[in-house]
Amino acid sequence: MKDMPTSIPEMMAQIGQNARAAAAELAFATAERKHAALISASDAVWSRRADIIDANAKDLEFGRDKGLSPAMLDRLMLDEDRIQGIVDSLRAVGEQADPVGAVIAQWDQPTGLHIKRVRTPLGVVGVIYESRPNVTADAGALCLKAGNAVILRGGSESFHSSSAIHACMVQGLRDAGLPETSIQLVPTRDRAAVSEMLTMTDSIDVIVPRGGKGLVGLVQREARVPVFAHLEGIVHIYLDETVDPEKALKVVLNAKTRRTGICGAAECLLIHEKVLATVGQGVVRALMDAGVRVHGDTSVQSIDGVLPASEDDWGKEYLDMDIAVRVVPDLDGAIEHIRTYGSNHTDCILTENPASVARFFERLDSAILMHNASTQFADGGEFGMGAEIGIATGKMHARGPVGAEQLTSFKYLVTGDGTTRA
Repeated sequence: MKDMPTSIPEMMAQIGQNARAAAAELAFATAERKHAALISASDAVWSRRADIIDANAKDLEFGRDKGLSPAMLDRLMLDEDRIQGIVDSLRAVGEQADPVGAVIAQWDQPTGLHIKRVRTPLGVVGVIYESRPNVTADAGALCLKAGNAVILRGGSESFHSSSAIHACMVQGLRDAGLPETSIQLVPTRDRAAVSEMLTMTDSIDVIVPRGGKGLVGLVQREARVPVFAHLEGIVHIYLDETVDPEKALKVVLNAKTRRTGICGAAECLLIHEKVLATVGQGVVRALMDAGVRVHGDTSVQSIDGVLPASEDDWGKEYLDMDIAVRVVPDLDGAIEHIRTYGSNHTDCILTENPASVARFFERLDSAILMHNASTQFADGGEFGMGAEIGIATGKMHARGPVGAEQLTSFKYLVTGDGTTRA
């Protein structure tokens, strides 16, 4: 960034001022210009993919030196296929209907007033995230689509990758004639920048933390700016009494092993006691054959190779090739376990009994509840949102995958004809 102050407080204040000015212009930017910016950015990402991969190699070396686990390094790694995924997400968001100005509801009052509730941008969004450099593109694209300026603070381990992707986003803004400060990346690894962001009430309207429990906890404790909480993914799968063996094997293996480092990866398997010796045993053995370390309760330890589970294994987000497994007496036992140890992120039931599905859906209040489907689908892109800025597990404003529509608020437009109040 040109002429950026060197002290962290001054630098962040300047970034905040730039964002506020850009947000004022973005609020009325046309859908066509925002679309053009995202398509141009996607073209830039693809044309510069070799540079992005070179930058990513520096981050991977930094991550290995830092002692990141294989799962965390997988979250960090970019190859041509994953860059194609970034391009596809940018284009998918670009092609979506523009949410700004959309009429949510409208009605007439007996007084003669016509009232409309329409979507409007939030203003400036601050995103603090770890590891996954694709968030730079996803968050930038979704905020832009919703007419918001965004301040991105990526993880220290993804510094070079995020910078290379951010340059492509700025190219898109430049080509579309939009303010280049609409999408800003904090240009330092210094953690003091995070502390500054959390108190920037004059320039940031909402903070979205996307990362592990430590990061989210820090943000929730110290933020003076409103927060969309993205808590850890303590994701459960429950094998009900009427579970289909083939579906169970396929879904559980995918949910745990497809990508262990994402928040939709299964972390705890609950098994109805009546199917432990049949379906349950088969699934547990298949997990171990796939290289998963199974931490089981006393009943599950009857299966050779299962490690003893401790109390700490219940409610643990491994983000690795580990899973906790517990036997429960029935559906209500599974629900009670999830209520006790879950994080209201994503939970799944595998069953052929519609009544069990109805009870599971009714009595749990996770942001995402699933039936007979892999929890790896807990993703805004898979929900048709093009991308997501995170999975909000709170209950205020946004919940579940946060896409462009969830990054808007609303205002009321009231029209009369010389109307006065009696």
